Amino acid sequence: MNFPFSYLFLSSTASNVPTAEAEMSERVEECAIGGDILEEIISHVPLVDLVSANSVASSWRSAISSSLLRLNTVKPWLMLHSQSTRSPSAVTTLAYDPRSHLWMEVQQPCSFSNSSSSIHYFSLLRSSPSSLLYMLSASRFAFSMDPLHLNWQVAAPPIGWRPDPVVAAVGNHIIVAGSGACCGIQDDDTIPPLEIYDTTTGTWEWCNSMPTELMDSAASTWLSVAADQNKMYVSVKRSGVTYSFDPRTKTWCGPYNVRGDDVESVFFSVIGCGGKGMIVVGLRGEAEDVRSVVMWELLVETEGRRDEWEMPFQLVEKLKGESEYMPSIHLNVMGDFVFVHNPLEAREVVVCEVKEGACRWGSVTAAALDRDSCRFRNLVVSCSNVTLPYLERARNSTLLTRNKTHAF
Repeated sequence: MNFPFSYLFLSSTASNVPTAEAEMSERVEECAIGGDILEEIISHVPLVDLVSANSVASSWRSAISSSLLRLNTVKPWLMLHSQSTRSPSAVTTLAYDPRSHLWMEVQQPCSFSNSSSSIHYFSLLRSSPSSLLYMLSASRFAFSMDPLHLNWQVAAPPIGWRPDPVVAAVGNHIIVAGSGACCGIQDDDTIPPLEIYDTTTGTWEWCNSMPTELMDSAASTWLSVAADQNKMYVSVKRSGVTYSFDPRTKTWCGPYNVRGDDVESVFFSVIGCGGKGMIVVGLRGEAEDVRSVVMWELLVETEGRRDEWEMPFQLVEKLKGESEYMPSIHLNVMGDFVFVHNPLEAREVVVCEVKEGACRWGSVTAAALDRDSCRFRNLVVSCSNVTLPYLERARNSTLLTRNKTHAF
């Protein structure tokens, strides 16, 4: 796979960095550009390039901080992981920064470890919801909530094997739910429907209850999951029936109707937790003829819908790709940003920024991924809050290669 990218090293060596920064400081002293002019210039500089600039001088650090706060704020990154189905360790990770309109390839160590073991990618990557990336086998469970997934934790697997689990991170807990009876595997009454991993103690607990409507389709193929700091939300994709689960009290609440008056017209919907409530994206029509894609924001417990938007027709056509058949969509939500893609055409992602009741639509294409080769790879989409302090801490651990792309 060829990437026509120029290289940007976040790693640095002690031999040349002090000299380079000293020279830059001298130039700053000779030609002092400051105030609004410097902040305006910084607003056009990609976030990854600000890592070095932030260490030039205190005046620059102040200007960068002000520019990121006032002019061109940091935005969630879209992450696209392409994994070979024949060799799980062969993973390519692309990142898109909406602030800089920049695609980058993230090069990172192909192995990760905890205090007792060192392992490679050992199974198919999965993400849920949004920023959680994980791998699960009958013998191991590995997960990462690190923005660029440079740091992983390894744990013993859940008690029960679930071929297609529903997984979510809620605070310090990771919830793994689902039935072993899905995908043609005979159910086992000894397997609890839901297990909870405590990341602080490294132990598993289980819960023996799950709403019947969810157990009837207890797999991520049929269920959409979202999470905030307190609860996990699980919604049936075909009906929109939604429940919430609190891992601290191990209690379920619901059902909730997240579709409102669109119960009949929407044949498929997915959920995500945004900055101000739940985001629901639904398909109207039928799989062979999707008439429109609608999105709305609501408060789950009150079932109160606040705003509704419809995706522009041109972007719906982009989502469909070469085929008119679109039975499902995937959703990633972080803050004010919503990322929607068709799992059959994962190279094309529709991006929406929700701000003050308005919706700004656009799309980005991962042109570096060959369309034909994607059909033989496991493509996983996630999103992350990548900040300047994080990139500064990660500068010795990763290498980003970049390519300018069209603005969304």
